Amino acid sequence: MLTDILIKENKKKYILSLKKRKFKKINLIKKLLILYKKRKKNIIILDNYNRIINKYSKYYLKNNNNKIKYSNILEVKKKSKKIKNELLIIKEKIFNIKIKLPNIINELYFKKYKKIKNNKTIYKNKNYKLFLKKNKLLSHIELSKKIELFDTNTASKISGTGFVIYSGLGLKLYNSLVKYLLFINKKKGYKEYKLPYLVNEESISGTGQYPEKKNQLYNILKDNLYLIPTGEVPLINLYKNKILKKNKLPIKAQTYTNCFRREAGSYGKKVKGLNRLHQFGKVEIIEITDNKNSNLRLFKMLEHIKYVLKKLKLYFRIRLLSCNNIGFTSSITYDFEVYSFGQKKWIEVSSLSNCLEYQSNNLKIYYLNKNTKKLCHTLNGSCISIPRLLLTVIEMYQTNNNIKIPKVLLKFYKNE
Repeated sequence: MLTDILIKENKKKYILSLKKRKFKKINLIKKLLILYKKRKKNIIILDNYNRIINKYSKYYLKNNNNKIKYSNILEVKKKSKKIKNELLIIKEKIFNIKIKLPNIINELYFKKYKKIKNNKTIYKNKNYKLFLKKNKLLSHIELSKKIELFDTNTASKISGTGFVIYSGLGLKLYNSLVKYLLFINKKKGYKEYKLPYLVNEESISGTGQYPEKKNQLYNILKDNLYLIPTGEVPLINLYKNKILKKNKLPIKAQTYTNCFRREAGSYGKKVKGLNRLHQFGKVEIIEITDNKNSNLRLFKMLEHIKYVLKKLKLYFRIRLLSCNNIGFTSSITYDFEVYSFGQKKWIEVSSLSNCLEYQSNNLKIYYLNKNTKKLCHTLNGSCISIPRLLLTVIEMYQTNNNIKIPKVLLKFYKNE
């Protein structure tokens, strides 16, 4: 969540951000500011009570003929306790409002992207329409009937709709893509972790998925644990309650996990195959940096994901999401979409966001700058959703009765 200082000192800017997001509950800011004033007033009163108690309690122990009766001190203590209870109530009210407030909009929307009202394509690497005219390609669903790739029908008998079984060529390609992504990320300095798929409520709320996406989460009620919706959750939580050295920033980390989402989307004629799944594999990258260089790191991450897709020779575009379409914790988001030639539509395979200090304030992730403790900025990016990347590779590299293995995957594929 946002810091109190940011809300108080940047009230006008934050209200403008909320309007750009088309956030309807702007009156929450007014309520919050009233609570801040009440809290400040009560803290002053409490400090005054504490001074009286400290001064005259010690004096009474030494002298019976003190100027203030002991009964009066007891009365001050009662008043002090009452103020403390009021402060706890105010603290809870402030927290309950702040968890409903999204992140502030990134300054890039005010400087670089001033006129962005809708999602905008800022990069496209190839003329996919020209390619489409020359090639009549089957969808990955049609291909899976000809070649052993994946099976959603059997998976639905085991688990229900929204699940898949990989086998044969499909499984080998799946594993090759995972290894390729982990390898290319490692070369860029992203340290790999193998992390838990189950996390506690503190971890999932710290990164902002709870309670905002509560309905999408799988919850094990008996143990109050959640299946991770993204590898970002355990990755960011690696650094919870840590004070990092500035010269060690940025911290770069990656993980391959299965991700679990209850409301993965509607199912029907338009949503089949590998497009939307309740359980799906994803390679996630995150960076933790100082509060001055996060947008610079954002563009570095953007160029890296762009490079990953270029190496696979896929037809893709980068979309800057408008302010009202970015996620709750994000200050700015870029989506990477690859064209599915078999389905004749764009498929989102990656999403890259700068969360500024929103997550680090929740998780208490700091860095030291000249002996001063400051909140870090966090960034996260899908690199990449494996099923969606797999379906575009299958369609793009299909031959009459087989799939040609992309050149960058050959060494990984041969070891499968």
